[in-house]
Amino acid sequence: MTDTTANSRSIDYPVIVLVGPTAIGKTALSLQLVKRFACEIISMDSMQIYRYMDIGTAKPGRDEQMMVPHHLIDIVDPDDHYDAARFVSDCLKTMHEIAGRGRTILLTGGTGFYLKALTEGLCAALPSDEKINNQLKQRLAEEGRGVLHRELCRIDPVTGARVHINDTQRLIRGLEIYQVSGKTWSELIEEQNATGRQSIVFNNMIQVALTCERAELYRDINRRSEIMLDSGLVEEVEKLRSMGYAPQLPSMQALGYRHVNNLLSGLWDRQTMLEHMARDTRRYAKRQLTWFGGNRSLHWFDRKDQDEIADYIGKCIQI
Repeated sequence: MTDTTANSRSIDYPVIVLVGPTAIGKTALSLQLVKRFACEIISMDSMQIYRYMDIGTAKPGRDEQMMVPHHLIDIVDPDDHYDAARFVSDCLKTMHEIAGRGRTILLTGGTGFYLKALTEGLCAALPSDEKINNQLKQRLAEEGRGVLHRELCRIDPVTGARVHINDTQRLIRGLEIYQVSGKTWSELIEEQNATGRQSIVFNNMIQVALTCERAELYRDINRRSEIMLDSGLVEEVEKLRSMGYAPQLPSMQALGYRHVNNLLSGLWDRQTMLEHMARDTRRYAKRQLTWFGGNRSLHWFDRKDQDEIADYIGKCIQI
């Protein structure tokens, strides 16, 4: 019996997962899978959730979105907070709705942590205190990122190493957790991992990952960076700033947006911006491949083998 309850801990309806690093070609394959398996697409991308941020997030175009329903795209403003917990809640609700229409779910994107949260479960909520959070935001404005980041590294070296100095949202969160609980963020995560966490069992899910020669991927990333700029990424960021979205926002410090903000703030010229943008995107792709490499549920294919991938999915999943 197929389970279509959004809050169920066991789900039987078909779910296809397609992941891979940025610029690998997930969108092209997604459209092929949509035709073969009657899919609707759920985006698993931590940046495509934002409205007004289209070019730098490589969001599906109007024609692609008209071809097939896309979900969890353009659902929050650039200054809204969105995390893995919200993604899991939104994703499960959307899955239930798609299954209720008799369609197949195609979950695709490059945010590996979202997939991990969905399939392995989330830790319990970490401690928070609005007053302390506001005090830290005031300190950030008065003392600057460097002071708070050094403090976090001293208190919690593990978290300090993984939180970039520009990621002010997580920087403040790390200090807030420590001030509220007396324990570091990394200590609490370790404790929660040791006690285990509930996860949803997907009984009819197939997970596929795309790869290709690293040099080939890097060439595509370099080309995509140039295309984004030619397509109006600078103008997109200018518009965001004119709408009141500050360069310091986490969304505005993401790949591409951070680089254009540095250009608009007079820190870089256009060529320096392009070089840093392409370099940092290559590094991000490398981190994505490392993350996905730790997922034993993934079945890896060369991105050119699209027919083979579709055939494999057809054999493995019950639709």
